[in-house]
Amino acid sequence: MIDSIREPDLDFITQAWGRLDQLTKPPNSLGKLEEIAARVAVVQHDIKPSVDRKAIILAAADHGVVAEGVSPFPQEVTWQMVANFVSGGAAINHLAASVGADLHIVDVGVVDDTSSLEGVRQEKIRPGTANMTQGPAMERDEAARAILVGVEMVREAVAEGVNLIGTGEMGIGNTTASSAMTSVLCRVFPAAVVGRGTGVDDAGMQRKALAIGQALEANDINPDDALGTLAAVGGFEIAALAGVVLGAAEQGICVVTDGFISTVATLTAVRLCPAAIHYVLPSHLSVEPGHVIVLDELGLAPVLDLDMRLGEGTGCALAMGIIDAACRMMSGMATFKEAGVSDEGDA
Repeated sequence: MIDSIREPDLDFITQAWGRLDQLTKPPNSLGKLEEIAARVAVVQHDIKPSVDRKAIILAAADHGVVAEGVSPFPQEVTWQMVANFVSGGAAINHLAASVGADLHIVDVGVVDDTSSLEGVRQEKIRPGTANMTQGPAMERDEAARAILVGVEMVREAVAEGVNLIGTGEMGIGNTTASSAMTSVLCRVFPAAVVGRGTGVDDAGMQRKALAIGQALEANDINPDDALGTLAAVGGFEIAALAGVVLGAAEQGICVVTDGFISTVATLTAVRLCPAAIHYVLPSHLSVEPGHVIVLDELGLAPVLDLDMRLGEGTGCALAMGIIDAACRMMSGMATFKEAGVSDEGDA
């Protein structure tokens, strides 16, 4: 699948900016909106891009590392929040609805049984990862299988007409896993990336850093092996979201990534397939300290900075509205010639 992914036609950027500069406005007067529209236009190879069909894939899974006291919430909260998503009571339900994005929930590794929850796709690799402080969180083939879940979900969404996909996640303990992956993939000390996650106190922060240190000692990890790093200290939902990024690249559509955990998944995807970077639009800057490190590693700037750290795809949904607005601007505005308005060259 990865071998089939190609870069978009990057030379098309000239045509995209050619149209933007002809629209009835001073050049670059809409700032980053124009940059966003141009990026989507390149991916779609269309000077009139459209993202009128949106979907967010929310992957849920549990983490064995919670046994180390890295979260103030018990593991059963993962199942409870999946049930909340199904009933429409979570932030992502309403933020997704506000931009017309469909929400697709998938269980790739929740410890408790979610099969009774209507609307939850059942793709459980196994009930939660192992405790990464004792050895690998997943087997290598399990991580690969979880990636392919995300790929397949994107394929199905695109077949139904979706032209903008987003990432969301739920999993108690997943900021610890993401911090461990960041430490390895970005070659930084654990203390530099550990944040408060779901709200741990100072003692909890110390437990997280200690758990990550133990995990790095317990696993022989090669930083140049993205799949091996994911298997050693990652999570099933992180793997699935890496698959969403790869699936978007395969299908030739843009993917909007959420916060810290989703961006770690994106880094994993890009390490597996560098061409995937051209399809990624990061949504917002999380207050998790590791997020800016990963964004810098990717060389990407987020659309928003709203001091958010919830996850679920919430930042993704908000950014989708801006991306849609940018594309509507580029596609719908009249050119100077069409509007009969004099431009700079007529002055």
